[in-house]
Amino acid sequence: MKMKKGFFLALLLLFSLVISACGNASTSGEKAEGGGKEGKLDIFSWWTGAGEEDGLKALIKLFEEKHPDVPLENAAVAGGAGTNAKAVLASRMQGNDPPATFQVHGGAELNEGWVKAGKMESLNDLYEKEGWMDKFPESLIDLVSKDGEIYSVPVNIHRGNVLWYNKKVFEDNGLEPPATFEEFFKVADALKAKGITPLALGDKEPWAATHLLEAVLLGTLGTEDYGALFNGELKWDDAKVKTALDNYKKMLDYVNEDHSSRNWQDASQLVANGEAAMNVMGDWAKGYFVNDLKLKVNEDFGYTATPGTDGKFIVITDTFGLPKGVDNPENVKKFLSVLGSVEGQDAFNPLKGSIPARTDADVSKYDQYGKDTIEDFKSAELSPSLAHGSAAEEGFVTKVNQAVNIFVTQKDADQFINAVK
Repeated sequence: MKMKKGFFLALLLLFSLVISACGNASTSGEKAEGGGKEGKLDIFSWWTGAGEEDGLKALIKLFEEKHPDVPLENAAVAGGAGTNAKAVLASRMQGNDPPATFQVHGGAELNEGWVKAGKMESLNDLYEKEGWMDKFPESLIDLVSKDGEIYSVPVNIHRGNVLWYNKKVFEDNGLEPPATFEEFFKVADALKAKGITPLALGDKEPWAATHLLEAVLLGTLGTEDYGALFNGELKWDDAKVKTALDNYKKMLDYVNEDHSSRNWQDASQLVANGEAAMNVMGDWAKGYFVNDLKLKVNEDFGYTATPGTDGKFIVITDTFGLPKGVDNPENVKKFLSVLGSVEGQDAFNPLKGSIPARTDADVSKYDQYGKDTIEDFKSAELSPSLAHGSAAEEGFVTKVNQAVNIFVTQKDADQFINAVK
């Protein structure tokens, strides 16, 4: 009996050791995946397309040159304009397996999402160490801050309210790019009479139609009322909003019939081919025109602010922060330091199609679009993007996307307003 008891005790001890070893191995594996001490820093984003992927690779290459002892992994997730990546990120964050750092839009997506959930570390010490407080615009730092704490580093600035147009189509038809809604409708009528699609839209992914809507809202309401719409001071059933929806509805009369089966790249392609004359899209479209389609700025395509938004700037900023729970925060901060440096921003942005978030970048490294946008950004009235998660929380953005998707086909303003108010 004593032998059996001793045997079972030994067996129990052995089983405990095996379980313990398995547990340690599992933990080690999770740390390696999530940027642990023995693993690579996984840089999580949705930058997989031409231009954006090139920019990210340039940033990673620069980091590896400066910190060859810190291995990195490009953990980008393709598809869905970030939708797929955000789903994977949510799963990892909820499972306490955060990536070393991840792409997130400044504004509500960051602050009302991950910061409010207690998932991010403050970066005030990094900003002080790097001397960044006067290198990024104050309004931009506000977009990545909550309750006095700064939570991410902006790598770029995208402008959302850009009207792209085919230079040859406009020149052949003796047209000038429209600056107002009245001018837009006159130009659109002239193009339609020639059998040319005036406005390309690709809303297979609903955010593209919301992107167009936010430009119309800003052009109709102005900066102050546009902002008031998202802080509750201006109601969605206000007469001004109804005027904006009338403008939006009228613009939709000029889009390609197959818009719901196309994505934003397809819509840009229509403009590039001259099948459509204009497209409203963020300036990642410039990266697509130049890098994918090999078009030339101000030769093959032109650009101007969307109707009614001259001197106004819808800001979309991609940022990276420090998630709580990573095992090597100091190495993550090394990456953030490179990302926020002049050298890092100038390596990334000319390829991405965006402009640097810093005010002291080397302007000579940018094409004419970049130079013009850098200059505009200095003095423009800034507004956060609704479609890209800066103006409102994710749940509301999803609700708007659904309502816009219905509006594009039904064109019922009251139905839209009741869905979002």
